[in-house]
Amino acid sequence: MGDMDDLKVGTVVRAVRRRRGLRQCDVAAMAGVGQWAVSAVERGQLEQLPLRAIRRVCAAIEIGMPFAPRWRGVELPRLADARHAALVERVVARLAPLGWETVVEYTFQRYGEQGSVDVLAWRAEQRALLLVEAKPDLDDLQQMLSVLDRKVRLVPRLVEVERGWRAATLGVLLAMNEGSTSRYQVGRHPAVFAAALPARNTEVRRWIEDPGAPGGPAALRGVWLLQPSAGGTLMEGGARDGGSRRVRVPRNGALVTANGAVAAAKGSLVAAEGALVTAKSAVVTAKGSNLGGRPLTGRG
Repeated sequence: MGDMDDLKVGTVVRAVRRRRGLRQCDVAAMAGVGQWAVSAVERGQLEQLPLRAIRRVCAAIEIGMPFAPRWRGVELPRLADARHAALVERVVARLAPLGWETVVEYTFQRYGEQGSVDVLAWRAEQRALLLVEAKPDLDDLQQMLSVLDRKVRLVPRLVEVERGWRAATLGVLLAMNEGSTSRYQVGRHPAVFAAALPARNTEVRRWIEDPGAPGGPAALRGVWLLQPSAGGTLMEGGARDGGSRRVRVPRNGALVTANGAVAAAKGSLVAAEGALVTAKSAVVTAKGSNLGGRPLTGRG
């Protein structure tokens, strides 16, 4: 956030506070922060405060503070779309060999409610219907669950009418990239996921392979963590299939070459020093020979 934006935030906060007839200490008490924090916000000194404190101050007087990252204009949404598309591609690649008929981005509308399903899949032999929500990053858990419940409520009825897919069993999956970030996001809300999406990879794979297996669940709701495929598309940043990857600094060939040059220079210096020692020895020998040719004189 630039200095001008910081000053604008401070101006808005001060104006709204005064309009509501509040003192800085009143806002501080409402936000659970010190008065100095409210004063810093109003002066536009946002860099001195953690983001959480800024949001508390603004929320206390009903000012929204959306956080919107910006990077190279249209490239940021393209990058996010590429990661989502790569994850969807991996979902379809896993389902197709198992006999699932897949529809990507199935859109629906019913009585003013509308939306889309990232991957809708049907396996006719078991009359199994699968709804997959692909999320490279889990930004808003409650919003995601609310949207997913709406799809579960509407889509099975719609596809029965439109496509004749009358499901005997229903699967609902949240597909995410396998990695520490996804596991952390799921692990932050264990009770919520246990209630809403309890199944994990082992149970998910069993159901996908045979949704009508005897003794298996009649319906499935779970989280599906997908590993990048061996032949995946190389995405920006060096990650295949849009999966998360630790950034590795490549070995610097120039540095290795430079180190080699330094070593060679050191070798040359040692050789030069050796030559200098040899030359000094030759000088000493020459001096010795000169002394040997001179007559020795002494006092009688």
